[in-house]
This record gives sequence, C-alpha cells and structure tokens, in this order.
Amino acid sequence: MAAASGPAFSPLYRQIKALLVQSLNGGEWKPGELIPSEQDLAARFGVSQGTVRKAIDELAMENLLMRRQGRGTFVATHAEQNIQYRFLRLMPDKGPAGGMERRFIDCRRMRAPAEVARALELKPGDSVLQIHRTLSRDGRPVVFDEIWLPAVPFKGLTADRLAQYAGPMYGLFETEFGVRMIRAEEKIRAVAADEWSAQVLQVPVGTPLLSVARLSHTYHDKPVELRRGWYDTSAHYYRNELN
Repeated sequence: MAAASGPAFSPLYRQIKALLVQSLNGGEWKPGELIPSEQDLAARFGVSQGTVRKAIDELAMENLLMRRQGRGTFVATHAEQNIQYRFLRLMPDKGPAGGMERRFIDCRRMRAPAEVARALELKPGDSVLQIHRTLSRDGRPVVFDEIWLPAVPFKGLTADRLAQYAGPMYGLFETEFGVRMIRAEEKIRAVAADEWSAQVLQVPVGTPLLSVARLSHTYHDKPVELRRGWYDTSAHYYRNELN
C-alpha cells in the first residue's frame, strides 16, 4: 500500500484506485484487455472485495474501465463505439452522430511555440508535432482542427500514418503509441472565419464559427494534446450533458 499516491488519510478505496491507475499507466493491462477479477485484486492488495469494487466503480464512471455483464471488467478503449465519439460533441441537426470523413492536411515537426510549450508543460523549444485536419459530412467540411502533440511520445507519427489508420485518432494514439486520452478541458467561444479557416471550411470570410480550444490529458493528469477547432455550426450544434 505504500506505493499508493496521495496523503496517508486518503480513503482505502482511493488508494486502491491509485494503484490500479498506476498499473494502467504502466501498461500492465492494455486497452481492451480483461483485468483481474475483484476477488483476485482484493487478494493482491490485501483488502476486501467491496473496497476493490468501489475503486473499480469510480474508474468505470471515469471511462477508464468498462464493465461487461457476465464477462468481467475491461480496460476502456477509444475503439469502443460508445467511447469513440466521447470527445466530439458536435451533432448534426439531422441524422446520426459520428460518421465524419477525415482528411489530414499535414503533420509537421517543429519547435514548440511558447504558448504550446506552456500548455503541454514542455520546455521552450522542445519538439512538437503540428497536425491540420478536417472533418466532413456528405463531402462538406464541418470541422477544421489544428492539433499540437509533444514529439517524444509520438515518434514516427506522420500524416500518411494518420490517414491509413481506419479507427479514431485517439485509438491510434493508444494502440500504437501507448498514449490514452483520459479527460479534456475545453474553452468555447464564437469567432468570425478568417481567410484561412474560411478557405478550408469553404465558407465566406466573416462567417460565424465556433472556436473550441481543448487540452487533453492522459494518466496522472499529464497534458498530451492541445487542439483548437473551428466548427461550422450552420447544420450542426454543440451538445453537452450537465450532471
């Protein structure tokens, strides 16, 4: 139990939760894999099965683990249909969610601008990857993304590799680079399309757009992606659920 992070007075199930997150972060159980049973984990950590269950319940609520009736508990993966679009909240006015067509414009390695370095907790001048892509529906661009990633965890990532991967981009990150997006913070504001975003989204300059700035984190709250998206909401809306 000494390995658990946090103050000594942390509830026991929170200590077990921290140990489970350490195992997830260390790759002991890969995305999509079955984790040991509650009984086995209770024996491993020397606690009651109820304590383990409470820890797993919280991790399931946070979408780190997934319970499957009669099969056990699995490491959540962005390849799962119900998780695949968890970070994309743009919904069409008509028709089903998801199903966007991706086009990667470029993927370039460069020195991190000061603002990007601060957001990703890098040193000034550290190497980063800059990615530009669009998401389209029925042949019409709806989203224009500018994505920044630290270069070291994503060594070997190219526009071709991104384009060839059939699943969601976050699925590629977790399966081929071992980086799993756990949570994200977003800042949303209304903006007018400048010349570049207007050209990419095929709208007139000055068209109202939704600007969504997102900072995504992996385990232990480490920031690993900075993204700014320009959304054309003429036929879409941004949906959120408040609990």
